[in-house]
Amino acid sequence: MADELVTEVEEEPVVESGETQVVEETEESDELVVTDEMLDNIADTAIAALQDILQYFNVGDITIDEYEGEDGELILDISGDDMAVLIGRHGKTLDALQFIVSMITIRTIGFRYPVVVDVEGYKNRQRQKLESIAHSSANRAASQHRKVGLRPMTPYERRIVHIALRDDDRVETVSEGEGSARHVVIVPR
Repeated sequence: MADELVTEVEEEPVVESGETQVVEETEESDELVVTDEMLDNIADTAIAALQDILQYFNVGDITIDEYEGEDGELILDISGDDMAVLIGRHGKTLDALQFIVSMITIRTIGFRYPVVVDVEGYKNRQRQKLESIAHSSANRAASQHRKVGLRPMTPYERRIVHIALRDDDRVETVSEGEGSARHVVIVPR
């Protein structure tokens, strides 16, 4: 269902306040070129959606810092008192929060742009762990000349593994499985 939503949204023109926004694509690829003005609009939309959702949590005063990540994604980092309720067990609440904010942002701006919701650097710490697992698994796959399958992961986690190993000439990564059983397999070249 989420894939259907994204496909439908990507085909719609972006209209805001009666004006059509121009979304440029590079000639060499279908990669989206996002202007600073568009990025500000994306950030404002995502932050407004996040603030609307957070009013239903009992988290008190919060601060939302926004910055651009290493891979071009918009990162919204929430900080405040008692943030554990926003992370949830094994980050499940945070994953759900990110999904909802992303879908609202996609629907509002009219195209997909990666938005990451983090709580006091939790996802950054998880990212570092995943990158470490990816590199050690790549070493094992290359040295033992066999495929190494990782545990099932969310799309965000799989993306981190793919990005961490994209420049490693010894291995390639593929996602296999369906739904919640989808996982990354590291294949030696």
